[in-house]
Amino acid sequence: MKFSFIIPVYNVEKYLRQCLDSVVNQTFQDIEIICVDDGSTDACPAILAEYQQKDSRIQVVTQQNSGTLLARKAGITIAKGDYLLFLDPDDWFDLNAAERLAQVLEKNDVDIQI
Repeated sequence: MKFSFIIPVYNVEKYLRQCLDSVVNQTFQDIEIICVDDGSTDACPAILAEYQQKDSRIQVVTQQNSGTLLARKAGITIAKGDYLLFLDPDDWFDLNAAERLAQVLEKNDVDIQI
């Protein structure tokens, strides 16, 4: 089982590191992290490049500002995971969130979990 974390990013440099740290440090490791930079004009592109250099699971897609919906759609288009997890860049997950979700999905044999 593999999870694809999709994070639309637009001018959230104040929160982005905490968000990325919460995903990069998940206890469940079979993940990919897709960050869609939606035309940020702050330090977000530099932060994304820094994290991408440190972790090969991170992919960065850059596009002109088109809004959150199209940023998520761009992430979905390239996602390879069995399940998609959406995270806003000013939020974060508990470090064992993906592991707990994997346990629920396996136990209940479901295709979607809300």
